[in-house]
Amino acid sequence: MDIVYTDRHVRHQPKNFLRRGVPAANPEVAARASTLLDGARNAGHRIVAPDSFGAAPRAAVHTAEYLTFLETAIERWQSLPEGGAEIVPNIHPNRHMANRPTGIIGLVGWHTADTACPISTGTWEAATAAADVAVHATELVLTGAPIAYGLCRPPGHHAYADMAGGFCYLNNAAIAAQHAAQKLGRIAILDIDVHHGNGTQGIFWERGDVFFASVHADPTDYYPFYAGYADERGTGAGLGANLNIPLAIGSGDEAFLGGIDRTLSAIADFDPALLVVSLGFDAYEKDPLGVFKVTTAGFGAAATRIAGLRRPTVLIQEGGYLTGDLGVNLARFLKDYETALS
Repeated sequence: MDIVYTDRHVRHQPKNFLRRGVPAANPEVAARASTLLDGARNAGHRIVAPDSFGAAPRAAVHTAEYLTFLETAIERWQSLPEGGAEIVPNIHPNRHMANRPTGIIGLVGWHTADTACPISTGTWEAATAAADVAVHATELVLTGAPIAYGLCRPPGHHAYADMAGGFCYLNNAAIAAQHAAQKLGRIAILDIDVHHGNGTQGIFWERGDVFFASVHADPTDYYPFYAGYADERGTGAGLGANLNIPLAIGSGDEAFLGGIDRTLSAIADFDPALLVVSLGFDAYEKDPLGVFKVTTAGFGAAATRIAGLRRPTVLIQEGGYLTGDLGVNLARFLKDYETALS
């Protein structure tokens, strides 16, 4: 299988992270990508570098004002008196405030959902490189490969059309899906990260040609808190093209795979020309941010089930944080996927 990867992600080195009111080391580190890369390379997969696809795929998903903000924010921030090396918002609009400001301090709050997406000098370069990885993997599938894997970092599924959040800046899975939809029509996205893909859901909320399904931890008391509930089905042309399967905290292989089976049945009924998988490994039983108990064998079983759809598939890396088994879990997923296709 082709593994699309670029080392440009190392330009993004986030430092700030606040967990339950306590400053902590940011877990979205460059070593995540190198660990995943080692797992894929050691399993014998071919590593390919992405082409540059320019601004068009990003602009097909994200607003122009948001893209301009991401590209210019750090320079504007550091020009402030006592401006720090990294951007972290200190204010956000809420349901009582809805005017977009022009100053950079206000814009940071407007365009970031939380404090878990600090912006530094290399963030824009890394995020655009990740988008190129996603588009390149999609192009491989559009030109005949049955499956390709985009090793995207930073991840993307919490990013809305105009807002970063949860370690995410550009929505790589949405960019991949939109790129494919422009050529094929009906596309499905399956998100199996432990966190709900709220940004992806938001982007396609009113779209009937892109089906979004997510299996994730119950957001009642878990990120992203405000989205991911079972009654969220889309609106307008998108009504019925959104399926959320929230699972109880502590769920293991049986519940996880059962949720995936439900999404796959709905996706089969939708009959997409191509499937995009937001592939998170933070449902793993040893993940430092996860709240599920999914095993390595469970990820392999998930791959077998997803492969059973027999659809051209683009895998886009989302979460999954540093454990000794991160690369092992990826290798198992890819192996069992390919075995199921053979």
